Amino acid sequence: MKTTTALSLFVIVFALVPGRAAAQGEATASNPVTQSLKGLQDITVTNLTKTAEMLEDSMYAYRPTDEVRTAGQILAHVANSQFAFCAGAAGEKSPNEQNYEETATTKADILAALKAGFAYCDQVYAKMTDADGAKMHKFFGNDMAASGILAFNAAHNYEHYGNLVTYMRMNHIVPPSSQRSN
Repeated sequence: MKTTTALSLFVIVFALVPGRAAAQGEATASNPVTQSLKGLQDITVTNLTKTAEMLEDSMYAYRPTDEVRTAGQILAHVANSQFAFCAGAAGEKSPNEQNYEETATTKADILAALKAGFAYCDQVYAKMTDADGAKMHKFFGNDMAASGILAFNAAHNYEHYGNLVTYMRMNHIVPPSSQRSN
C-alpha cells in the first residue's frame, strides 16, 4: 500500500512537472526523474518553510484537539522525517542523532531543525542520479527504489502541510500555497 501510494504520486508528479524540468537544462536531460522529484520537494519545502516562518510563536502550541500533534510538533516531525527519508534514499545512516519533536521546543529551534533537514535532503538530491534512483534500499521494512523513497517523502511532506493548512484555516490564517503573489 505504501509503495503503491508513493509510486502513484511519482507518476502524477512526473506527468505534471515536465515544463519545470525542461527549464532546468542539461541536468534535467540527463536525470529527468531525479530533477522532477527535486522540483516536487522544492514546492513542499517552500510551503513548509513559509508556514514555519509566518506562524506566531503561540501557534506552535496550537492543536485543535488533545489527540493530535501541535503545529510545532508537526513541523519538528517533518524535520526528523527529512533525515529519515533522504538517508533512506541515499542508502546511508541518518546523520541526525536527535528527535526534534522532543528537543526543538521553540519556533527558532523548530525552524532551524526544518532548515537542517531540508539542507540534508538538498545534499542527497545533489548527488542523486536517475541510475541511483533505481537502486533498491530497505525502507520501513520494504524494498523500495531510492526515487520511490524520495516520492514518499514529498507525499509525507504534503500530508503534514495539509494538517497545518487545516490548523491555519481554523485560525483564520491564509496558508502560503493560497496566498496571492503580486
